[in-house]
Amino acid sequence: MGQKGSGTIFFSNCNLRCVFCQNWPIALEGRGKEIEDEDLADMMMYLQRIGCHNINLVTPTHVMPNILNATRIALKKGLHLPLVYNTSGYERFDIVELLDGIVDIYLPDMNYLDADQAAKYSSEASDYPEVTKKAIIEMNRQVGEHQMDKRGIALHGLMIRHLVMPNRVAGTEKFVKWVAENLPKSTYVNIIPQYRVNYKAFDYPEIARGITVE
Repeated sequence: MGQKGSGTIFFSNCNLRCVFCQNWPIALEGRGKEIEDEDLADMMMYLQRIGCHNINLVTPTHVMPNILNATRIALKKGLHLPLVYNTSGYERFDIVELLDGIVDIYLPDMNYLDADQAAKYSSEASDYPEVTKKAIIEMNRQVGEHQMDKRGIALHGLMIRHLVMPNRVAGTEKFVKWVAENLPKSTYVNIIPQYRVNYKAFDYPEIARGITVE
């Protein structure tokens, strides 16, 4: 919801590196430019001035110290927008724990419920399911259920994305069951049907096509 958009800032590179990444020029090839923390703070203030509804930090994990410093600088300049932590979900528990009271909205992916699938398509990250489960439970503890203002714009809470993939690679049924059994029934979940064959996905026959209605 909202008319003026999310104030999205993409950070080059990613800690998961999926073979089907839709943003691969940025996340995998590292396209972008190096900036100072003060410049990042100015970006945040610009996004606030033009009316964006939040500051949306995409793949922020590996530069989080710089983001936190930039946020402190921006706060002194009057930043008041919600801070969105937009992540693959592959987050160390102790790092997420440090963000308690800083992040307003957690927007994690939860792409696999099977260790072998995660390892095959995401940099041998066989621990992805367990690491992500722990991280998301901690995110929920910090920010709780999804909260909106009178306009329907998100202010606070947890929003989980799950990308449906061909041949049940993503374990969608297991994902839904896990959320139902481990998080509040009011948890905001976005089950995404937008899978496309990108980057190196053409090299894997089982994911080298779009999804079907079935």
